[in-house]
Amino acid sequence: MTKVIGVRFRRAGKIYFFAPGKYTDISEGDHVIVETARGVEYGNVVLGIRDVEYEKVIQPLKAVIRVATPEDDAREAKNREKEKEAFKICLEKIAKHKLAMKLIKVEYTFDNNKILFYFTADGRIDFRELVKDLASVFKTRIELRQIGVRDEAKIRGGIGACGRPLCCATYMPEFIPVSIKMAKEQNLSLNPTKISGVCGRLMCCLKNEEEAYEDLNSRLPAVGDFVTTSDKLKGEVTSVNVLRQRVKVTVTLDGDEKEIREYPVSELKFKLRRKNDKVQINDKELKELEELERKEGQSHITDE
Repeated sequence: MTKVIGVRFRRAGKIYFFAPGKYTDISEGDHVIVETARGVEYGNVVLGIRDVEYEKVIQPLKAVIRVATPEDDAREAKNREKEKEAFKICLEKIAKHKLAMKLIKVEYTFDNNKILFYFTADGRIDFRELVKDLASVFKTRIELRQIGVRDEAKIRGGIGACGRPLCCATYMPEFIPVSIKMAKEQNLSLNPTKISGVCGRLMCCLKNEEEAYEDLNSRLPAVGDFVTTSDKLKGEVTSVNVLRQRVKVTVTLDGDEKEIREYPVSELKFKLRRKNDKVQINDKELKELEELERKEGQSHITDE
């Protein structure tokens, strides 16, 4: 076992482990100065001192340089102000060079050894002249980093269709894989506008209830399956209510008369679906998925 603390450098960012070193009284909520791959950084302690298995920590584990002092806090606040000015200057330089890129965020490292400019663009951008221009203004190392639309949403934040702040910007340290199967399992419309987030990609929250819906669906027959009811009638399933665990069945009465009746799933006999059974997607839904796949840049039809 080894003693570590968990440090985060931005809201809802990834948590990194550092050795507390001689600072044995570090607690959650403190600010610390640590050395990272980007240089010396100012971070927020989100996990207090704890023991972690040696194998679960990437070695060598760097130690905390110091607990942040009032002077460090003031310097960090000054850096945040300098970032606003650097953002304005970079926008002017982008316009000057007529580059098709959208500036998202500017970050100063704590020691001002480097300035990072995050941007989005439809394709590759030749920003060599822009870097030279920015370096001549700021007299330090310049790094331009192209990010995706999901990262843009995470950095900028916003309000989702649910009326709450975006999951990625509030508590998700990393993006989770999301597939169209999750929307299908939850009986949601496969219309791209209904299941896409503000970033234009599949909503991350589709993952939140995936396991619960898979479990509930495994207890239900599929639409089109044939079942036997508690009153000894046979019929075809026309719809299911996953949360209420009720099923509508078209049953055949005497004289070949058909009638739609609703039953609790406990009153039906049928072949149970396995949790890993593939979700069926019809032709209409397949066409609606083409636009989503084009945006996502990958297939979401497979169950893997």
